[in-house]
Amino acid sequence: MASSETITAALLIIGNEVLSGRTHDKNLPHIAEKLNDVGVRLTEARVIPDIPEVIIRTVRELSTNFTYVFTTGGIGPTHDDITADCVAEAMGVSIDIDPEALRRLEVHYANSGLEINEARLRMARIPEGASLIDNPISAAPGFRIGNVHVMAGVPKIMQAMLDGILPTLKGGRPMVSITLRCSLPEGRIAEGLGKLAKAHPDVDFGSYPAWTKTAFQVSLVVRGEDPAQVETAAQAVEKLIADLGDQAERITARPGETVPG
Repeated sequence: MASSETITAALLIIGNEVLSGRTHDKNLPHIAEKLNDVGVRLTEARVIPDIPEVIIRTVRELSTNFTYVFTTGGIGPTHDDITADCVAEAMGVSIDIDPEALRRLEVHYANSGLEINEARLRMARIPEGASLIDNPISAAPGFRIGNVHVMAGVPKIMQAMLDGILPTLKGGRPMVSITLRCSLPEGRIAEGLGKLAKAHPDVDFGSYPAWTKTAFQVSLVVRGEDPAQVETAAQAVEKLIADLGDQAERITARPGETVPG
C-alpha cells in the first residue's frame, strides 16, 4: 500500500447540533488517527449547518480538492437529515429508495419487532450510482459516491462504518510523530524552533503549551512521513532544549499519535 504520493482527505461534520454545542463531536480524532494508520492524511475538517446550499457547495468544493471526502451526520430518519439529498445534488444524480438498503432495513426492523414507517424509509434513500457502506450496528447504510463517503454521526455507528471503508482506500505513507515535553516557556523556545523548522523543511514542528495539575509544560511535536528525518529533527529539538537549560522528556513515537494536552 505504500506510496510516495500524498493521499489527502477532508472531513465534513454536518449538523446544527454540533454548531450549537448540544452535541460534542467525537468523530474527528478517531477518523484522523485511523486514516493516518492507512496512509491517508486528514488535512482539513469543517463543521457546517443543516442548510442545503451550504452542504451542496461544500461537498462539491472538497470532492474536487481532496483525494477523499468523509461526511458525518444527517442520514437518519428525521426531517433535518438531508445529507443524502444534498450529496446527490452535489454529485449531479437523482436519489430514491435503494432496493438493497430497503432489504437490510426490513430485515433489521422485522428482527426488532418494529415496522418500517415513512420516516425510517428515508434511511433507504441512496443517490443513483452509489455503493452502500455497511452498518453492522443499526442496519441503515451509509454510502460512497465518487470520492465522497457518507457516514452516520453517532460515534459507535460511524466507527463501524469506517472499519469497513478503510480496506478500500489507497494510502500513502503514514505520518510518524515524536512528542517531547519540557518545562521551558514557549517564548524561550520559539526562536530556536523556528530555525529548526527552516532547517528541516520536510518535517512539521508544533508547540502546545498546557498547565498540568502541578506545573506548566510544553509539548513539542515533530511530525513527518520519513521516520529517519523525524528522528533527526527530534534529536535537534532535544539538543535545543538542553542548550536552554532543560531536559526533554520523550513521550512517544508512533504513527497516528495524538498530541497530548
